[in-house]
Amino acid sequence: MNSFAEVLDTLKVDRRQGETKEPLFIVMSANRWVEQAKLRPTPRKLFSEFWYEGELCILFADTNQGKSILAVQIGDSISKGVAVCGFNLESVRQKVLYCDFELSDKQFEARYSVDFKDHYRFDEFFIRAEINSEGNAENVEERICNELETVVVSCGAKILIIDNLTYLRADTEKAKDALPLMKQLKALKKKHGLSILCLAHTPKRDLSKPITRNDLQGSKMLINFCDSSFAIGESNKDKSVRYLKQIKARNTEVRYDSENVVLCQINKRQSFLGFEFINFSQEREHLKMLSEHDWEGHVREALTLKQQGRNNVEIATQLGVSEGAVRKWLKKTRLQTVNSIPADEKCPF
Repeated sequence: MNSFAEVLDTLKVDRRQGETKEPLFIVMSANRWVEQAKLRPTPRKLFSEFWYEGELCILFADTNQGKSILAVQIGDSISKGVAVCGFNLESVRQKVLYCDFELSDKQFEARYSVDFKDHYRFDEFFIRAEINSEGNAENVEERICNELETVVVSCGAKILIIDNLTYLRADTEKAKDALPLMKQLKALKKKHGLSILCLAHTPKRDLSKPITRNDLQGSKMLINFCDSSFAIGESNKDKSVRYLKQIKARNTEVRYDSENVVLCQINKRQSFLGFEFINFSQEREHLKMLSEHDWEGHVREALTLKQQGRNNVEIATQLGVSEGAVRKWLKKTRLQTVNSIPADEKCPF
């Protein structure tokens, strides 16, 4: 059997051109990998167990649930080296690049001032970028991805927050579109030692159901290839209350699951709009309770969509329920229809 050294020598030889090149694979024993890993610093918390240094993390929620508000708050916290109250920050003060593809400068100002007066003072380590409206509008997606690395390097930032993922790639519903994007972000992260937080949306969902990885809009490649992910949900008890839930973790166990979500309230204090920690709770206490009328409406809509030629998966996605639920509704409706037919009119076969 060849030694590792012999395997590497074989990989380095390009027999077609007679040249040597770096191998595609790095091959070592498991013990060597562990010894090498010992020399690297242990990842530190950037936002409690939700996001660690060196991770590509996805924060997702429905529209107007406070994704951008929380992302700016996390970036502000890291840039000052001061933890968000109620959460943990283990890293030192670092430069943060916040790519804002959502708000204009005036909208951003409004959030961090009182009637455009008494403005909040961000740290100089918090750097914001937005699209140049006077630039060439052609191939914007491609240009953003290509220029992102240049901006990161020029700023000297180690923390990158992207608001939001849609601007990097408009169509992430298919694996062939989502996979290259995730590979590009992971390569950027590894090359420059970055910690990346990407904001993303959820499609229409059933508010009576717990938030899961299936609620992230786009291909499953997004959740499969990120290192960690968490979501923001709205409490049905109080529309001003939000809860944070861990969806995926690699550097830690999932601590904030359905049985232990973090409750927060969005408030503006001293010109700063942000999340304020309240307590911990169980997710089911904040989910919508469906009435019999709600269920009947869901079933009627499912039947209408089925008659229009939509398949069960498409119907489930539109209604924000599982495909299994749609299947049960349709089966139950068919049985009710058959049972309502007089016995002498039923087919004898």
